Amino acid sequence: MLYKNFVSALLISSFLATPSFSAAADPMTDYGTTASNVFFYYEDVEAAKTFYNEVMGFRVVADYGAAKIMQVAPKSFITLVDHESGMHSADEPKTTAIAIVTDQLDEWWDYIQTQDVEMRTKEYDPEPGRAHHGFVAVDPEGYFLEFERFNEHAENVDFMPVLDATETLYADPDSNVPEGLGFKATVVWFYYKDMEGIQRFYEETLGFDLIVDQGWAKIYPIGPTGYFGLVDETLGMHNFTETKAVTLSIITDDVDGWYEYASNSPAIEMRSEEISDTERYRAFVAYDPEGYFIEWDIFKDSDENKALVEAIEAE
Repeated sequence: MLYKNFVSALLISSFLATPSFSAAADPMTDYGTTASNVFFYYEDVEAAKTFYNEVMGFRVVADYGAAKIMQVAPKSFITLVDHESGMHSADEPKTTAIAIVTDQLDEWWDYIQTQDVEMRTKEYDPEPGRAHHGFVAVDPEGYFLEFERFNEHAENVDFMPVLDATETLYADPDSNVPEGLGFKATVVWFYYKDMEGIQRFYEETLGFDLIVDQGWAKIYPIGPTGYFGLVDETLGMHNFTETKAVTLSIITDDVDGWYEYASNSPAIEMRSEEISDTERYRAFVAYDPEGYFIEWDIFKDSDENKALVEAIEAE
């Protein structure tokens, strides 16, 4: 089922006077998304794959050699990229984090203590009454992994019904993860200087619909189990950096519609001059106002993509 019902219609009236811009009432509704993905960049991509598969239990749904696509939650993915083949270097600051959302936070804490994993969080003592609980681990090359549970709370009044209706994807049975543990969603966090400006960009230009307002952090759905978070860099786990070793990926079945919209929007700076068309996928890339890369993708029904396409299209 396509992700076209999470967001409300929004007229982008500020662009109507521009003859070359064909305004959509709401690009998220008009063009939609089917899943979410994020690209991380590594010096040793094979070691990263081993970590995420064996220690974290993520399933490998496509392996292109220089890029490995891992399924984290039902419609949420991480792509591990050999930095020599990607758009970013592993030497760039890792100005991002990914929250992996679970109802089994206590069990994940107990398990992760048995593994050789660097921990940013040294003690886990969830305080009752908070909107969310969590702890942070660090992957082999420095990306932050935030294990997180959202709780019944006024802050989450719109979020909890969606999470409660979302199934857990259990870990790969061949991994180290105990049977019955898994994740149901992801939140990719980016860190910004101008929160008001970046919020306007994602809401008014890209049509993202706010689902959680934490004050200094905002969460938006960008797929059935994938979310995107804006964070005030003065209060989050990272400060703003000019370069960042991460790309947000929006998977869609209408990459042409998104490209037509983005390439004609005066508010969007394009990196791609056209849609890249390969044997595996079609995609294009743009920049957000503070320099993060955003990529829109559609994956082709090829032998290499069989498990990935099945996961994206699963009911």
